[in-house]
Amino acid sequence: MAHQLTVTPALADYISGNSAGEDEILARLREMTAELPAGAAMQITAAEGQLLTLLARLTRARLIVEVGTYTGYSALCFARAVRPDGRVITCDITERWVDLGRPYWQSAGVADRIDVRIGNGADTLAALIDELGPGSVDLVFIDADKSGYSKYFEHALTLVHDNGLIVVDNTLYFGQVADPSTGDPDTLAIREFNAALRDDDRVEFCLLPVADGISLVRRRD
Repeated sequence: MAHQLTVTPALADYISGNSAGEDEILARLREMTAELPAGAAMQITAAEGQLLTLLARLTRARLIVEVGTYTGYSALCFARAVRPDGRVITCDITERWVDLGRPYWQSAGVADRIDVRIGNGADTLAALIDELGPGSVDLVFIDADKSGYSKYFEHALTLVHDNGLIVVDNTLYFGQVADPSTGDPDTLAIREFNAALRDDDRVEFCLLPVADGISLVRRRD
């Protein structure tokens, strides 16, 4: 039985060279974001962007909710992948970084598909439940402050329909979740979230060693 590979720099280059890659707009957005403080660490990888795009297309998503916009790389991936009449509602605590990404959405011709909501993430999701109704969303992507993951997930579970998908980013958190000597608040929050998800009989899920860890979750019928 094969074990999980360690992704060496050479293997990472091979994967990148044999993947679809980024187009010019996504590449420019990535380069701009990498120049921001902690920008390279906070932005999803190109491979993860490809995965999110594929998941949105496989689920034939018309309505996607994203928690954590940052400069809008994942929002752009989703906006390109939704059905022609679809939209992406993306939530962030500040306009500061979102405004940097808007020109790239416009260059890609999808700015009209992206609806930005600014404010506390849990409050925004609660308002969306009232606005849209339970079971109205095809896909929810959570990539925000780690201490809020449990609250965001509960709201997401209400928002998605039975065959909907919840995607949670950073669930391996730099590998620190497996290091018992690491006890910072973010690592502890992710450990607790992962354990709760494992024991949650309302859902089925898998935790994938992609990028910084991605959990795919489906609400049981």
